[in-house]
Amino acid sequence: MNDSEFNALADAALQEIEAGLERSGADLDFERVGDNLLEIEFSDGGKIIVNRHDAAKEVWVAARSGGFHYRWDGSCWQDTRGGEDLMTALSRLLSEQAGEWVSLRD
Repeated sequence: MNDSEFNALADAALQEIEAGLERSGADLDFERVGDNLLEIEFSDGGKIIVNRHDAAKEVWVAARSGGFHYRWDGSCWQDTRGGEDLMTALSRLLSEQAGEWVSLRD
């Protein structure tokens, strides 16, 4: 995958996450910082950071429970260690930190 393909796919993922957060109605705030970082803040001050890592061509997630790396497999962003897809994993991580169900999918 070349840089422009990666950037388009990673940007689409960040936009999909933002749209899912808007729809969720969960008690959290989020802000896009620059082109490559999404900061999600919870009412208790905790955060989840989602960013695209250009050099590795991965999307990285930092949460209370750890750091996770996702690589494009041709159809979705897959965890490089566990195989869980980004949207499923992030919905779970968001739910754990928010203390309420948060789904990024319709």
